[in-house]
Amino acid sequence: MLVLAAAAVSHAGADRAGANPIRKVVTMLQNIQKKVEEESEKEAQLFKKYMCYCSTAGGDLQKSISASTTKVPQLQSDIEAAEAQKIQLQEDLAKHQADRTAAKASMAEATAMREKEAAAFGALKAETSSNIAAITKAVAALEKGAGGAFLQSSAASALRNLVKATGSMDDDDKQQVTAFLESTQSSDYSPQSGQITGILKQAGDEMSAALAEATKSENDAIAAYGDLMAAKKKEVAACTAAIEDKTVRTGEVAVNIAQMKNDLSDSEEALIEDQKFLKDLDKNCATKQGEWDEIVKTRAEEQVALSETIKMLNSDDALELFKKALPSASSSLVQLKVNSASVRARAIDMLKAAHKPDLGFIMLALHGKKVGFEGVIKMIDEFVTLLKTEQADDNNKKEYCEIQADSLDDKKKGLERTVSDAEKAIADSKESIATLASEVKALEDGIKALDKSTAEATEQRKDENADFTGLMAQDTAAKEILGMAKNRLNKFYNPKLYVAPATEEAGLAQIQAHGQQTAAPPPPPEAPGAYSKKSEESNGVIAMVDDIVKDLDREMTVAEAEEKDAQADYEQAMKDGADKRASDSKTIADKKGVKADTEAALEGHSDDLASGSKELAATLQALDALNGECGWMIKYFDIRKEARTSEIDALGKAKAVLNGADYSLLQKSRSLRGA
Repeated sequence: MLVLAAAAVSHAGADRAGANPIRKVVTMLQNIQKKVEEESEKEAQLFKKYMCYCSTAGGDLQKSISASTTKVPQLQSDIEAAEAQKIQLQEDLAKHQADRTAAKASMAEATAMREKEAAAFGALKAETSSNIAAITKAVAALEKGAGGAFLQSSAASALRNLVKATGSMDDDDKQQVTAFLESTQSSDYSPQSGQITGILKQAGDEMSAALAEATKSENDAIAAYGDLMAAKKKEVAACTAAIEDKTVRTGEVAVNIAQMKNDLSDSEEALIEDQKFLKDLDKNCATKQGEWDEIVKTRAEEQVALSETIKMLNSDDALELFKKALPSASSSLVQLKVNSASVRARAIDMLKAAHKPDLGFIMLALHGKKVGFEGVIKMIDEFVTLLKTEQADDNNKKEYCEIQADSLDDKKKGLERTVSDAEKAIADSKESIATLASEVKALEDGIKALDKSTAEATEQRKDENADFTGLMAQDTAAKEILGMAKNRLNKFYNPKLYVAPATEEAGLAQIQAHGQQTAAPPPPPEAPGAYSKKSEESNGVIAMVDDIVKDLDREMTVAEAEEKDAQADYEQAMKDGADKRASDSKTIADKKGVKADTEAALEGHSDDLASGSKELAATLQALDALNGECGWMIKYFDIRKEARTSEIDALGKAKAVLNGADYSLLQKSRSLRGA
């Protein structure tokens, strides 16, 4: 403060010693006028942009509100219809389930009844057949005249029980037959046998007719049961198909209802937010228009005042008057005025340091002669209060904008994550589908290659086995020939080691049996006479034959081992190939199932991406609207706050200067009065 005060005093002194003070005032007014014009241009551009935002944002919001207003009732109607459809489907589903249960119960009841009827028919048939057989036997015995012998048989006893138990026979006939069966006459007894035979034949015919009728009824019952079971099975199958269909449709309708309710909730929320935002937008735009009209009016009045003031101060009459009115520096009272003017100049410099045209009225009041320091101080206090109020309004507006921005930004980030997750899920699903397709193709190609390899391995195994069989036959034949040759050598050189074969022809036959490809050796040529035995050479030949036989044995042993290993390897390869083919076939089926599920999931992810992108676009639009409303204020908040702080600081310094001046001038005035 002291430095500023000293600078202000020094500056004021320089002004008094230099330029005309009136010219200085005019220059200051011209500077203010220039600043007013510059600010007018800048603010006009800002207001134009704000009004453009009001018109475009309002139209977009109105379109969104209209769309939501139409969509919400439609969604409500669709939800009600879907819920009614769900209730109807649930009722149909319950009815189908009840019908299927009733059909199954009817089938079980009919089956139980059929089994009961079949058991009853079986018992009836067995009993009736037995009775008919007893009657037939009795009739045959009576017709042959062997009634007495029949009465002593077990068939007669069975017939007695039958007659007593039957209710279809007349009482007279029953008494006659019973009396006949209970008689003890000899075998040639035949009184009334013709009548008894007639009665028994009639009873047999009636039983046969009854059995035939029962059989027909049984067959009819079996046919009716078959028809009933076929119809009920069709009914159960139809109910099952309907249950499955209604269950799927119920689930789909339930999912659709949940989705529509979510959409309704989002649409209602968006409608409320859009209506509130439009209401606030209209209010803010109307407020800004009123404020701008007031600014334009005030600025015009300010420009007129500045122009007229400059015109007045620059007139020749005013300049001449100022020359006369300015007192000389010798008068003590004038000195007092000079000190007062110095204080005013210092206060004005303090206010000018803030570089704010809003302080122009206070500076004009300081320039004036009629307004005392008390009035200026009051103006400063009021202006400081106004600045603090404006800053508080800006603080509240910034807080509101930041809260709204954070909320929309959080929503945007969440939707961006949703869209990103959906895009990633789509990419992953597509990649999985492509991977699964390539894997399925690779597995199918592998199965084809495996089948080809299996066929080739089988052919190779056949060829190898054929080679082994031929080798064994050849080596066996070769060994037998070598054995015969060795034996023949031993016969000559080592008779003790010679083993005589059964016949020469048998040996040759045996050789040809083991090796069909080896022909019998030709007969030896005629030997020259007088030849001496070469025992040592023959021993060498025999030893060589033994070595060859050993080599053949080793070759055959190796061949057998290789054949065994090759066969085992072939069987294991066939088993492994079959296992791999079964495993790969199952893997192909599993992967095709996973691929189908992934394709279904891809469709769901695509729907999620579409809805998320649409909601994200709406959120970004709301963010743009909020940035249009709050962007300028937030961008220049710190500058405006710093400017107000600077203004308040300048006003405080000016007020301090003026308060100090009042005190010093008061002291000076008292001193002058005392003089």
